[in-house]
Amino acid sequence: MSFKPLYKVLSVVLFVTLFTSLSYTHAVEVEKITVTSTRQTSSINDLTGNLTAISQSQIELIQAEHINQTLSRVAGTWISRGNGQEHLTAIRSPVLTGAGGCGAFYIAQDGISARAPGFCNTNQLFDLNTEQAGQIEVIRGPSSVFYGSNAVHGVINVLTPEVASLAAHSIAVEAGPNDYLRGKFSLSKELNDHSFAFYGNISHDGGYKDESGYDQQKLNFIHQTNLNDWSFKNVLAISNLNQETAGFVRGFEAYTDPVLKTQNPNPEAFRDNQTFRLYSKIEHAANENGLFSVTPYIRWAEMTFLQHFLPWQPTETNSQRSFGVQTQYQQEYNDVSIVTGFDVDLTQGELTEIQDNDFSPSIPAGAHYDYEVAAHVLSPFAIVDWQATESLTLNAGLRYEYTDYDYQNNLSDGSACAPEVNNCRFTRPEDQKVTYKEWSYHLGANYQITPNHRLYGQVSQGYRAPQATELFRLQAGQVVTELEAETLDAIELGLRGTSEFIYYDITVFDMEKDNFIFQDSNRQNISDGKTAHHGIELSINVSLSENWYFAANATLAKHRYKSDLTLSRTPIFNNEIDTAPEHLASMQLGWQADDGHSVEFDWVHQGNYFLDPQNTASYDGHKLFNIRGNYRISDALTIGARIVNLTNVDYAERADFAFGGYRYFVGEPRSVYFTLQYRQDK
Repeated sequence: MSFKPLYKVLSVVLFVTLFTSLSYTHAVEVEKITVTSTRQTSSINDLTGNLTAISQSQIELIQAEHINQTLSRVAGTWISRGNGQEHLTAIRSPVLTGAGGCGAFYIAQDGISARAPGFCNTNQLFDLNTEQAGQIEVIRGPSSVFYGSNAVHGVINVLTPEVASLAAHSIAVEAGPNDYLRGKFSLSKELNDHSFAFYGNISHDGGYKDESGYDQQKLNFIHQTNLNDWSFKNVLAISNLNQETAGFVRGFEAYTDPVLKTQNPNPEAFRDNQTFRLYSKIEHAANENGLFSVTPYIRWAEMTFLQHFLPWQPTETNSQRSFGVQTQYQQEYNDVSIVTGFDVDLTQGELTEIQDNDFSPSIPAGAHYDYEVAAHVLSPFAIVDWQATESLTLNAGLRYEYTDYDYQNNLSDGSACAPEVNNCRFTRPEDQKVTYKEWSYHLGANYQITPNHRLYGQVSQGYRAPQATELFRLQAGQVVTELEAETLDAIELGLRGTSEFIYYDITVFDMEKDNFIFQDSNRQNISDGKTAHHGIELSINVSLSENWYFAANATLAKHRYKSDLTLSRTPIFNNEIDTAPEHLASMQLGWQADDGHSVEFDWVHQGNYFLDPQNTASYDGHKLFNIRGNYRISDALTIGARIVNLTNVDYAERADFAFGGYRYFVGEPRSVYFTLQYRQDK
């Protein structure tokens, strides 16, 4: 393991810290961040685990075209950008693909999962309006006690803004290369005891690659009111994406070839995605120290896309309709706080896969799969916080989750090929019911060393039930899966603190995952894998003066196979997991004037990583520089500009090795964007 990149970041951080401590005696106090990671509102300093919160003002400054530009500021996190709005996720993990690429992460809006448990999608962050969020919270490591299934490697919770934080009305127009255009708007109004907000964004990208690009729309409506001891926040969220997708470019370091990197090997590829979510968060002050909340919700999603990453290119359509409710009751008893709750999620999901043209006898044209799954998830939980001494807080949590899948095949059972074909790629299981019953736990402590410095630690377990596609979308003659739920046992120890000018958070973690679900070299879905993950993460924010600030995060981690998974025909025990960089980092140096002008310099580092389980192919990593700034013409009018990839580096957003060769999603060259915004405050 190489520590050199982390030493570089730490050296800069230590220099800045020393310089500021000697030079400034009246620095700006670091913001006290309020978070919702434990399903309660609390200060980040009081947590027994880690959390990074990206504020509304930071989101507005970044002006990200893709969510990976925002979350590069979070230690231990990499959102790997595909083409257009596609992405894969890594949080204290390698980049995971397939059902594991989303099942290992809990992606949510206001604590409600974006997709139903068991029906996740690897690209589901594009369902959410991250561009206009009130706050984005990221938890690294397991949080199943608080969120349930899928909160294994991490949680990304996109919080909608409070109506009071929005302008009376605002409109912004952005323009950039490849016919990029985006418009944003917001309207808010307070009438008596009611507050209303309507906001959204519409974007068009002509695409850097040939015959690529997308059109996307996200709209949100919020209503808030208080009636006696009751509070209500009603949210409607709608999104639509129509994308012409560019596939991988192939060949060793093809991302450096000026001809290849703009080519689109799959001009026929596309992705259409629509989502709808409606929910109401209702809170009632039951007594002086008690708070009851209930959040009923409905969600709907449908997506159709060409699987361009497969040579035979089938088209998949999946959809889901859900109803659910989250309930909890919090009661304070002197030094003890108890939260109990019960979550319910009921979902009807469907999936079809159809191939237009024959590829081979074992990969025929026609319908490969057509099935429905009714899923029921019932989950009680309890969390206890105890102020054991003036300096020591302890907490413990326990959750039980019951998951039931009722599967119905709408095609013939068994092989999708002609009767004479013995090695058919696609297998349809017969109708069946599958049930999972899982427990998860959390034990944590927070010790106040001084009034502003805390030592914290926790032991926790995350889990996920197998996704519907892992259970019922079988291949190569497999007719029954006996998959166990994945579990991840984790321990972490951290130190965080604040002063007049600095906030820091250092975390060491060690995690082991059992029953890792994967598809083996015989294309069978099995769950006997073991992996190990350990590392150190650093986050720091420094107020250099009243106008200058510095921020940095750095991660050094190892992710290894701890069993000889049958992913290859050679042993891979103790090999590094593919697409798992050893080190990640980013730094920002910024200036914000009292009159609203701002400039920020941004550096993003991604370390090298292997591309295959055998550790024979690799990508060297890259470093990107970005700069962004705003000039306030008047109280209402602001112009802005940003340059992405300032030094015009040739790089890969993601490198891969499959079907016998290298392939890459190409990073875009230097790009300049301009923004004009009109904002009228209340």
